[in-house]
Amino acid sequence: MSQEQAAEKNVPVIELRHVDKHYGDLHVLRDVSLSVQRGEVVVVIGPSGSGKSTLCRTINRLETIDSGQILIEGELLPQEGRELARMRSELGMVFQQFNLFAHMSILDNVTLGPREVLGQPKEEAEKHALELLARVGVAEQAHKVPAQLSGGQQQRAAIARSLAMRPKAMLFDEPTSALDPEMINEVLDVMVELARGGMTMIVVTHEMGFARRVADRVVFMADGQIVEEGAPDDFFDHPRSQRARDFLDSIKGH
Repeated sequence: MSQEQAAEKNVPVIELRHVDKHYGDLHVLRDVSLSVQRGEVVVVIGPSGSGKSTLCRTINRLETIDSGQILIEGELLPQEGRELARMRSELGMVFQQFNLFAHMSILDNVTLGPREVLGQPKEEAEKHALELLARVGVAEQAHKVPAQLSGGQQQRAAIARSLAMRPKAMLFDEPTSALDPEMINEVLDVMVELARGGMTMIVVTHEMGFARRVADRVVFMADGQIVEEGAPDDFFDHPRSQRARDFLDSIKGH
């Protein structure tokens, strides 16, 4: 199904249906169902070990699932093979660690996917990469290697690398948790701009201010389950579950 057809039929960009996942005896995702519409920003929060990162990683099958279904624009996510590679390339992913290739320049990091996977000519890939690096504020670092950049600059370059693939949606797994405090806002500001530009996003984060400001919907997870979800102001001001109330009380002092 094309992006236009999916939009016309109001098909969610990302949909999880009754997803279960175990690591041995540990039941990390329990009957998780979630759908994300085009242009929606869903922020996933919850205590450590609640399954947030695993949820994020199952969406592009970095983690396999035991049962349930994951659909991208109404198409079932394949188990393996070329079709999985194609669908995975349509989902941008930004991790805690920046995962940039250390021996390559920032420009080469950003152009690698478009050239190798999308078959873009070098000149076209580099032009687009430089536009994206300017957009995230690191254009002047294009010819440096990752070790020459601050953590915040590396994470912004990693966002540009994901955007270079022209993804249908972006997945962020704790994108600021490895950063020094003064670098966190420079990365969050880029994410705010992406959200304002209409990018479909799932963001796993501990940054409650960001969640409140940017999310269309907050999803609260605990013990591998979605306990509740709602608009940010509703969730933060009037949590319905005791589990959410306890969690919000525990972070108020931080």
